[in-house]
Amino acid sequence: MLTNRSKLVPKREMTLSEKLYLPAIIGGMGITLKHFFRKASTVSYPEQIRPMAPVYRGKHVLKRDDNGAERCTACGMCAVACPAEAITMTSAERKKGEEHLYREEKYAVTYEINMLRCIFCGLCEDACPKEAIFLTDEIVPSFYTRNDFIYGKDKLVESMDNRVDVTKRQTEEVKEFKTHANYQHNRLTEE
Repeated sequence: MLTNRSKLVPKREMTLSEKLYLPAIIGGMGITLKHFFRKASTVSYPEQIRPMAPVYRGKHVLKRDDNGAERCTACGMCAVACPAEAITMTSAERKKGEEHLYREEKYAVTYEINMLRCIFCGLCEDACPKEAIFLTDEIVPSFYTRNDFIYGKDKLVESMDNRVDVTKRQTEEVKEFKTHANYQHNRLTEE
Protein backbone atom coordinates (compact mmCIF):
# COMPACT_ATOMS: atom_id res chain seq x y z
CA MET A 1 0.00 0.00 0.00
CA LEU A 2 1.22 3.45 -0.84
CA THR A 3 -0.65 5.08 2.03
CA ASN A 4 -1.99 3.82 5.29
CA ARG A 5 -5.37 5.40 4.69
CA SER A 6 -7.17 2.30 3.50
CA LYS A 7 -9.73 0.89 5.84
CA LEU A 8 -11.12 -2.62 5.92
CA VAL A 9 -14.92 -2.59 5.86
CA PRO A 10 -16.52 -5.81 7.12
CA LYS A 11 -19.41 -7.28 5.16
CA ARG A 12 -22.55 -6.89 7.20
CA GLU A 13 -25.51 -9.24 6.95
CA MET A 14 -28.84 -7.70 5.95
CA THR A 15 -31.63 -7.68 8.52
CA LEU A 16 -35.02 -9.25 7.84
CA SER A 17 -36.69 -5.89 7.06
CA GLU A 18 -33.87 -5.01 4.66
CA LYS A 19 -34.27 -8.33 2.91
CA LEU A 20 -38.01 -7.69 2.46
CA TYR A 21 -37.33 -4.15 1.09
CA LEU A 22 -40.34 -2.87 3.06
CA PRO A 23 -38.67 0.26 4.50
CA ALA A 24 -37.43 1.22 1.04
CA ILE A 25 -40.87 0.68 -0.54
CA ILE A 26 -42.63 2.65 2.20
CA GLY A 27 -40.10 5.47 1.89
CA GLY A 28 -40.59 5.61 -1.89
CA MET A 29 -44.38 5.65 -1.53
CA GLY A 30 -44.07 8.50 0.99
CA ILE A 31 -42.09 10.56 -1.49
CA THR A 32 -44.64 9.79 -4.23
CA LEU A 33 -47.58 10.82 -2.04
CA LYS A 34 -45.79 14.00 -0.98
CA HIS A 35 -45.34 15.02 -4.65
CA PHE A 36 -48.88 13.93 -5.51
CA PHE A 37 -50.42 16.68 -3.36
CA ARG A 38 -48.05 19.46 -4.47
CA LYS A 39 -49.02 22.08 -7.03
CA ALA A 40 -47.98 21.02 -10.54
CA SER A 41 -45.09 23.00 -12.00
CA THR A 42 -45.93 22.18 -15.61
CA VAL A 43 -47.60 24.68 -17.93
CA SER A 44 -50.11 23.75 -20.64
CA TYR A 45 -48.21 25.71 -23.27
CA PRO A 46 -50.48 26.88 -26.03
CA GLU A 47 -53.29 27.77 -23.65
CA GLN A 48 -51.05 29.07 -20.87
CA ILE A 49 -47.89 31.06 -21.53
CA ARG A 50 -45.19 31.31 -18.90
CA PRO A 51 -44.07 34.91 -18.30
CA MET A 52 -40.70 35.70 -19.86
CA ALA A 53 -37.98 37.78 -18.28
CA PRO A 54 -37.65 41.24 -19.82
CA VAL A 55 -34.09 40.41 -20.91
CA TYR A 56 -35.06 37.19 -22.72
CA ARG A 57 -33.30 36.77 -26.08
CA GLY A 58 -35.26 35.02 -28.78
CA LYS A 59 -35.93 35.36 -32.49
CA HIS A 60 -33.72 37.78 -34.45
CA VAL A 61 -34.95 40.81 -36.36
CA LEU A 62 -33.21 43.09 -38.87
CA LYS A 63 -34.41 46.62 -38.12
CA ARG A 64 -35.40 49.36 -40.56
CA ASP A 65 -35.03 53.08 -39.98
CA ASP A 66 -38.00 55.45 -39.72
CA ASN A 67 -38.09 55.91 -43.50
CA GLY A 68 -38.30 52.15 -44.12
CA ALA A 69 -34.73 51.65 -45.34
CA GLU A 70 -32.73 48.65 -44.11
CA ARG A 71 -30.07 49.54 -41.56
CA CYS A 72 -27.73 46.64 -42.30
CA THR A 73 -24.63 47.59 -44.33
CA ALA A 74 -23.24 44.05 -44.58
CA CYS A 75 -20.09 45.00 -42.69
CA GLY A 76 -19.80 41.46 -41.29
CA MET A 77 -19.17 42.50 -37.69
CA CYS A 78 -22.06 40.35 -36.46
CA ALA A 79 -20.77 37.30 -38.34
CA VAL A 80 -17.27 37.78 -36.90
CA ALA A 81 -18.62 38.22 -33.37
CA CYS A 82 -20.85 35.13 -33.55
CA PRO A 83 -19.16 32.31 -31.57
CA ALA A 84 -21.36 29.66 -33.20
CA GLU A 85 -20.65 30.90 -36.74
CA ALA A 86 -24.38 30.95 -37.44
CA ILE A 87 -24.51 34.16 -39.52
CA THR A 88 -23.59 34.37 -43.21
CA MET A 89 -24.11 37.23 -45.66
CA THR A 90 -23.15 38.55 -49.06
CA SER A 91 -22.93 42.23 -49.86
CA ALA A 92 -23.49 44.40 -52.92
CA GLU A 93 -23.34 48.05 -53.93
CA ARG A 94 -26.55 50.06 -53.95
CA LYS A 95 -27.70 51.03 -57.43
CA LYS A 96 -29.03 54.41 -58.42
CA GLY A 97 -32.68 54.74 -57.45
CA GLU A 98 -32.45 52.35 -54.46
CA GLU A 99 -31.77 55.09 -51.90
CA HIS A 100 -35.18 54.53 -50.30
CA LEU A 101 -34.44 50.78 -49.79
CA TYR A 102 -30.98 50.92 -48.21
CA ARG A 103 -29.43 53.56 -45.96
CA GLU A 104 -25.81 53.16 -47.02
CA GLU A 105 -24.06 52.51 -50.32
CA LYS A 106 -23.38 48.90 -49.34
CA TYR A 107 -26.15 46.51 -48.33
CA ALA A 108 -26.72 42.80 -47.63
CA VAL A 109 -28.03 40.93 -50.66
CA THR A 110 -28.40 37.77 -48.59
CA TYR A 111 -28.38 37.60 -44.82
CA GLU A 112 -28.94 34.19 -43.21
CA ILE A 113 -28.94 32.95 -39.64
CA ASN A 114 -28.89 29.23 -38.93
CA MET A 115 -31.14 29.00 -35.87
CA LEU A 116 -29.95 25.47 -35.13
CA ARG A 117 -26.43 26.78 -34.59
CA CYS A 118 -27.36 30.04 -32.86
CA ILE A 119 -26.85 30.09 -29.10
CA PHE A 120 -28.83 33.35 -28.61
CA CYS A 121 -25.94 35.06 -26.82
CA GLY A 122 -26.61 38.53 -28.24
CA LEU A 123 -23.05 39.19 -29.34
CA CYS A 124 -24.28 39.95 -32.87
CA GLU A 125 -26.38 42.86 -31.65
CA ASP A 126 -23.55 44.13 -29.46
CA ALA A 127 -21.14 44.09 -32.42
CA CYS A 128 -23.45 45.84 -34.91
CA PRO A 129 -22.32 49.47 -35.41
CA LYS A 130 -25.58 50.43 -37.17
CA GLU A 131 -27.97 48.86 -34.62
CA ALA A 132 -29.45 46.74 -37.37
CA ILE A 133 -29.86 43.34 -35.68
CA PHE A 134 -31.64 42.65 -32.42
CA LEU A 135 -32.91 39.63 -30.56
CA THR A 136 -36.60 39.96 -29.71
CA ASP A 137 -38.70 38.35 -26.99
CA GLU A 138 -40.41 36.01 -29.49
CA ILE A 139 -39.84 32.26 -29.31
CA VAL A 140 -38.37 30.63 -32.41
CA PRO A 141 -41.06 28.24 -33.72
CA SER A 142 -40.30 24.57 -34.24
CA PHE A 143 -40.22 22.91 -37.65
CA TYR A 144 -39.80 19.40 -39.06
CA THR A 145 -36.96 20.04 -41.50
CA ARG A 146 -33.54 21.63 -41.02
CA ASN A 147 -33.90 24.01 -43.95
CA ASP A 148 -36.81 25.77 -42.24
CA PHE A 149 -34.44 26.86 -39.46
CA ILE A 150 -32.27 28.88 -41.82
CA TYR A 151 -33.73 32.36 -41.59
CA GLY A 152 -33.16 34.62 -44.57
CA LYS A 153 -34.05 38.25 -45.08
CA ASP A 154 -37.63 37.24 -45.82
CA LYS A 155 -38.06 36.13 -42.18
CA LEU A 156 -35.62 38.55 -40.51
CA VAL A 157 -36.37 42.02 -41.91
CA GLU A 158 -39.18 43.71 -40.01
CA SER A 159 -42.19 45.02 -41.88
CA MET A 160 -43.14 48.65 -41.52
CA ASP A 161 -46.68 47.60 -40.57
CA ASN A 162 -45.51 45.54 -37.61
CA ARG A 163 -42.46 47.24 -36.06
CA VAL A 164 -40.61 45.39 -33.29
CA ASP A 165 -39.98 47.36 -30.08
CA VAL A 166 -36.66 46.38 -28.49
CA THR A 167 -36.31 49.35 -26.14
CA LYS A 168 -37.80 47.62 -23.09
CA ARG A 169 -35.18 44.87 -23.08
CA GLN A 170 -32.41 47.36 -23.76
CA THR A 171 -33.38 49.55 -20.79
CA GLU A 172 -33.61 46.48 -18.52
CA GLU A 173 -30.14 45.36 -19.61
CA VAL A 174 -28.73 48.83 -18.99
CA LYS A 175 -30.24 48.82 -15.48
CA GLU A 176 -28.74 45.41 -14.76
CA PHE A 177 -25.36 46.48 -16.14
CA LYS A 178 -25.33 49.66 -14.04
CA THR A 179 -26.36 47.72 -10.93
CA HIS A 180 -23.61 45.17 -11.53
CA ALA A 181 -21.05 47.90 -12.26
CA ASN A 182 -21.99 49.78 -9.08
CA TYR A 183 -21.71 46.56 -7.09
CA GLN A 184 -18.25 45.87 -8.53
CA HIS A 185 -17.15 49.46 -7.90
CA ASN A 186 -18.37 49.38 -4.28
CA ARG A 187 -16.71 46.04 -3.68
CA LEU A 188 -13.38 47.26 -5.04
CA THR A 189 -13.47 50.49 -3.03
CA GLU A 190 -14.18 48.58 0.19
CA GLU A 191 -11.09 46.43 -0.29
